[in-house]
Amino acid sequence: MKPPRSSTLPFIALTSLLAGVLLSSPASASDRDHDRARAAVKAGQVVPLRTVLERLEREHPGQVLDVELEDEDGRLVYEVKLLQGDGRLVKLELDARTATVLRRKER
Repeated sequence: MKPPRSSTLPFIALTSLLAGVLLSSPASASDRDHDRARAAVKAGQVVPLRTVLERLEREHPGQVLDVELEDEDGRLVYEVKLLQGDGRLVKLELDARTATVLRRKER
């Protein structure tokens, strides 16, 4: 079996993350979060996550470990944790409307 292409790794990681969240949290909370995110995409308030991940793969390559959509003082922000090839953990905060990196932290 050949290993997955690097472009599929973020999708696999996100799918695993979402499955874990759905299995471990109450259905009503995850449903509300999912509905809120879907409504924000439809209303044009946020860039779809797929688009954000494609941009990140080009500009900040690494394996996606976690993605959250947060409301920070009325501004929607994607928080993305990446594990880069050299072992560094990178946390990025992106403006959810433009996918512009607002903050970058490394460990």
